[in-house]
Amino acid sequence: MSVLITKADGNQEPFKEEKLKHSLRRAGAHKDEIDSILAQVTSELHNGITTQEIYRRAFALLRESSAPVRARYSLRRALFGLGPTGFPFETFLARLFEAEGYTTSNSNILQGKCAEHEIDLAAYQPEHSFVAEAKFHARPGIKSDLQVAMYSYARLLDLQEQKICNEDICGIQEFWIITNTKFTSAARKYGECVGLNMLSWDYPKTGNLHDLIQKHGVYPITVLQSLSSAQAATLIARDIILCSELIQNHKILRHLHISKRKTESILNEATALCRKTEQ
Repeated sequence: MSVLITKADGNQEPFKEEKLKHSLRRAGAHKDEIDSILAQVTSELHNGITTQEIYRRAFALLRESSAPVRARYSLRRALFGLGPTGFPFETFLARLFEAEGYTTSNSNILQGKCAEHEIDLAAYQPEHSFVAEAKFHARPGIKSDLQVAMYSYARLLDLQEQKICNEDICGIQEFWIITNTKFTSAARKYGECVGLNMLSWDYPKTGNLHDLIQKHGVYPITVLQSLSSAQAATLIARDIILCSELIQNHKILRHLHISKRKTESILNEATALCRKTEQ
């Protein structure tokens, strides 16, 4: 009989070995390590165990792995660390789409046909432009629902004749909803029906938020295991959002009032993650 696990939203489903394998594989863990972790985790399963408990156990077993592997495995949780407000997540998205070749801006005020709109993210390049609503959630069990999708479509209709810059290429072609968690099935169905672009941690199946982060190596500093949450918050407040930015502006670590050894540890971890990404 399958062991039932409890997901972040409270629903239960049978434990699937392939899901755990897949998450470890895409983090870069080796086959022997994956097999060992899977054997240990499955031996400790019991009905009702939470996905958070499974994650913590698997992560603990990754201690012997390289820092980049541990960091990538913790990526989803690292995005929650960009809170508690949604502003750092919006900035993170802007920098992610800059890596995709877009010119971006945050917190734009656009006048629609009938109302004024605050736009979290505007992005354009010669062949394409879009605006986006960023839905940041601090916990994995919270999903963006049908109401969010319907509200976003109404905004698209009101903004269709507007531009996000003064050039001809800047007409608003698409409205995106981007979340660090998931969409409800009703929201996905509605968005697909009316033509909204929807991007979440695992949606669409390919080219989702996780895939884009891995593709460009645009990792938030909250992924670094050598940084405490308070230290990460201090850096974020100084507009250091990405690991690559921390490497380029390493002198900013002096604001953390930490030892030279701790500083070297943080920079070494960030450098190893970025180096691994480039290979």
